[in-house]
Amino acid sequence: MVSRNFDRITMDPAKMNGQPCIRDLRMTVRRVVESVAIYPDRAELFNEFPELDEEDLRQAIAFAAANMDQS
Repeated sequence: MVSRNFDRITMDPAKMNGQPCIRDLRMTVRRVVESVAIYPDRAELFNEFPELDEEDLRQAIAFAAANMDQS
């Protein structure tokens, strides 16, 4: 569930099969969380994904954590 606390998380049934994404980009929350794990060096992560910033990462991780128990 998207709330005002997650203003960078968007869901559009016409994009990425309605999966939660970052700012209407074709970058899912899941991919962002996976990227944080793959690229522990933030500089490397931002070099690979220049469209992202720290707030995008923070909200993606918080959104994923808030939705862990939901089916």
